[in-house]
Formats: sequence, structure tokens, C-alpha cells
Amino acid sequence: MTLQQIKYALTIAKTGSMNKAAETLFVSQPSLSAAIHELEKEVGIRIFFRTGRGAAPTPEGNEFLMYARQVYQQYELLRDKYSAGGGAKRKFGVSTQHYSFAVKAFVETVKQYDTLNYEFAIRETKTSEVISDVSGMKSEVGILYKSGHNDQIITKMLRHGELEFNPLISCRAYVYLWKNHPLAGEKSISLDQLKDYPCLSFEQGDSATSYFAEEILSDMEYPRTIKSNDRATQLNLMVGLNGYTLCSGIICEELNGNLYTAVPFEEDKYHTNGIMEIGYIVKKNCMLSDIAEVYISEVKKYLGNC
Repeated sequence: MTLQQIKYALTIAKTGSMNKAAETLFVSQPSLSAAIHELEKEVGIRIFFRTGRGAAPTPEGNEFLMYARQVYQQYELLRDKYSAGGGAKRKFGVSTQHYSFAVKAFVETVKQYDTLNYEFAIRETKTSEVISDVSGMKSEVGILYKSGHNDQIITKMLRHGELEFNPLISCRAYVYLWKNHPLAGEKSISLDQLKDYPCLSFEQGDSATSYFAEEILSDMEYPRTIKSNDRATQLNLMVGLNGYTLCSGIICEELNGNLYTAVPFEEDKYHTNGIMEIGYIVKKNCMLSDIAEVYISEVKKYLGNC
């Protein structure tokens, strides 16, 4: 098995077509097909289904490609670190739950590099996709939280994806709402006080359970709920409908504006507060790029000032 064969397989998976991959790689289609045939023969599995419409990974091929992507990205890191003058743009991606501090740290990271020479990506997405993005090496770093409610499920998924969780900060629940909300002036807010207002949460997919929720205390019953899939819409719903969400209390006014506030959640004997442990996930036993190190440093710097 060679790095060239791995690159060929990854390009076919990305383009979805032998012909398009051959054009991208500047090789003939018969040469590409022969190289993949030899690779499949060596690893003992069929990596791609060939159809009239293109090429798609088999179930075994998907697993192979996950490991192949990891190997090839580690090779690229070594090449970029020790080789003189590589021409291709270096890539760095972050997948995160909807945290403004994660975006702020990303902004500060990008400022330190010339975007002519780098390709950056940040993905605010569902909890399960944060995990799958880092597991599949689509993103190098993921940001999410664990709590007493979801720890067992999240830890199991991380173990399956060969990922490690690194704690950043622990915090209790806050009620996040806009500053003109009728309850914004309270020193603390109970669930009973919130019963007349919609609880806002991020969609996690049709099959998701409360274990994947981004909001702490997701196992409680809320009489009014509205789901959205992006942070800007959720902020608009806070203003338009006096909605609220339960969060860490970490607010980045530079990105979200100063129209919002976080008030401590007041527990009672029926509704106890909880602790969310926010951290970053990376692949186990993988060398991190210098950009990933800078990004993690920026996250820690921001949270250290909270």
C-alpha cells in the first residue's frame, strides 16, 4: 500500500467518480482503476461500488477511508513541517456545537495566518456530527460538552471514534435571553418562572435523544419548545418571541452583540441545576498541527478571561 494509492482512493471518494478523480489527479482513468484494483486486492476488501453514475464507498470502504484519511493527513502534517516549499494550501477545520467563544477563537486563529496559503473551515453543527467530523478527520478539533446526563453516551461514541476529550471549563446552567425580556432583571430564574415562554433548542436530527442536546438540563420537561438549527435564528427568536435557552453563561458580545444577558438558573427540589464540562475533542495518538495548537490556545485564553 502506497501514499499514492491512498491519495487516489481519497480523491475518488471526494469526487464520487473515477473519471472526475482521474482528471483531478492528472492520470488516465485505466491507470487509476488499476491502482485501486491493486489496493483492493492488497487490503482484501472492495473499497468502491462502480456504477454508471460514478463510484461510491462500500460499508467496508467507508471504514478503510476513515483510517486512510487519518494516515494521509498525518503525512501532510509531516510534509508541511519538514519539507521545504510545498505548494498546496494547508487545511484546518473545527466542528463545534453552537458556541460563540469557539467562533471567536477561530477568528483570532485565522488572523495569525495568511489566508492565501491556508484553507480554513468552521462548522457549527449537531452534536453527533461534531463527533463524526473529527473521527473522520473532516475537522481536526471539535468543541462539545459532557454532563452527568449525557456522559455515558458521549464517552462511548468518543471511544468508538478513537477520540479523546480534553476538559476546558466547567460551569452551571444559566438562562440566556434578551435584555428586554420580562425576566432579564431577575437575580436568578426558576423553571416555574419560565413556563409562559418558549424554550429554544438546537435541532439534533430526527433520531436524536436528549443525550445529544446542546442545552444543559435537556432531560427536564419544558411546556413550550421551539427548535432551530443556527445561532442567528435562535437570537432572533429570543427577541421576537421572548424565548430563552439554557447555556453555560459564556457570552461573546463582540460576535453576538450586547442585546442579550445570562441569568443564573435557580434550582428547586424538583429541578436541580447541573454542571456542564465543555472541552475539545481530537483524534487519539495523532500529532496536532500548529494551527490546531494555536486554536486550542485561543480557546483557553478566551475561557480563562470569563
